[in-house]
Amino acid sequence: MKIIQIAGYLGSGKTTLIIALSRKVAEAGMKVAILVNDVGAVPVDGRVIEEYGLTVKDIGGGCICCQVAGTMIRTLETLAKGPNPDIVIIEPTGIAVPESIRQTVMLNAEKTGAVSGPAIVLFDTTRTEKLLTYDTLKRLVTTQIRDADIVALSKIDLSSSDAAAHAEKAVRELNQTAEVIRLSTVTGEGLSVLADRIRGVRVQA
Repeated sequence: MKIIQIAGYLGSGKTTLIIALSRKVAEAGMKVAILVNDVGAVPVDGRVIEEYGLTVKDIGGGCICCQVAGTMIRTLETLAKGPNPDIVIIEPTGIAVPESIRQTVMLNAEKTGAVSGPAIVLFDTTRTEKLLTYDTLKRLVTTQIRDADIVALSKIDLSSSDAAAHAEKAVRELNQTAEVIRLSTVTGEGLSVLADRIRGVRVQA
């Protein structure tokens, strides 16, 4: 099982992206499980679950980094024995730090058989100044971006070209090694690229 994190501050579009990516990956023939802190917050109806063969699991209402880390590991163990998905997409809370989740997965790899895939962090291009100005919020968002393997610049359809460029510059100043992908779940921009990264496919330019 490859563990994929989709992190980001509240309102960045994580849930919508998870549903869209899960469908794309499932359409490519891979079994997908989704782990969330609150199943009720993920609008996946029974028809969609049946059609795409998705498995959705609740890992409690606390932060996956700390309070419910044990629940996450037990859930991964159960998944490995049951549906044994190819991909497990984890949606942590908006205040979660990707590196903490990565370390938890790696430390328990022998129990779960899971391997750590890319940590995808969403950055809302419509709120660049707010996310990187207020002290407490800035510290959290900065840490999330620095922990990312991929930064998805979300809501690109709602941003001007100047705003998108400003957001990308701000992100690259914080993380020079992450891949930066412009994303809109409305227009579909960036979705196929992200799905390929999840599946481990990289197309040469």
